[in-house]
Amino acid sequence: MNIKLHTPKSLSTGSGMSSMRQFMLSLLATTVSIVLTFGTAAVVDNQKKQREKRKIVMMVMYDMYNTLQIVEKNDSSIRAMMDIQCQIAEDTALFNTMKFQLAYLLPKSEFTETTEHIFSSSIESINTVGNVLFNENVAQFYLYRKNYKTAICDSITHSAVNDMIFTSLNSVLDYDFFIYAAMSNEFRACMQKLFCQCKQMMGISDKEIEAYKNERDRMEEGFDDIMATKDSIEQEIVQLARRLRDATKEIDTQTP
Repeated sequence: MNIKLHTPKSLSTGSGMSSMRQFMLSLLATTVSIVLTFGTAAVVDNQKKQREKRKIVMMVMYDMYNTLQIVEKNDSSIRAMMDIQCQIAEDTALFNTMKFQLAYLLPKSEFTETTEHIFSSSIESINTVGNVLFNENVAQFYLYRKNYKTAICDSITHSAVNDMIFTSLNSVLDYDFFIYAAMSNEFRACMQKLFCQCKQMMGISDKEIEAYKNERDRMEEGFDDIMATKDSIEQEIVQLARRLRDATKEIDTQTP
């Protein structure tokens, strides 16, 4: 027994209902296409923003990490200066030899401010990170670093160079190294706290920072040949300057 199914006349080709069905299907297809297009674009754009955010955060965290390495080294150097001061006080005969060690231990302020300027002066970078507390912590960290450089590094260096505190026994024994040691320790602790808070807020681990550091170090290795060439040229310039100086002296001695 054969059963034939017939399309209702209301949905047959050319009928009003059929046109409506085709229109609805076409509208649905167009809507799905638009959603997929813009949805995919939004996902791609979001992924791009997340990558940019990660790059900026890692750059800042690496700069903070390097800063703390310098501060911790300075912290240790100032305590070593205190120890030398104590040794000289216990045996003043050591002054003439150990005063040179004091000069060697002067705290360094080798902070690279490029990252700070990029982050602090760019509203786009701050907006990309999108974390107000992180931005505030970073700004506070850089303020501590600026004050540390002025209050610790510049102050001790000024005393050594301008006031020449290492030239006499009394000036070395009277210098308040312990004050700078206490201040340096306080600065270090505050900066370390901000650094740890930033790591927690952005979900950055010590391994990630170490990996980023290693990547930067590998990049720097590629410039060894450039630096070697630079050093070679500098030596050549020095030798030429010496030749010119010697030749000029010879002319002066021959001039009546």
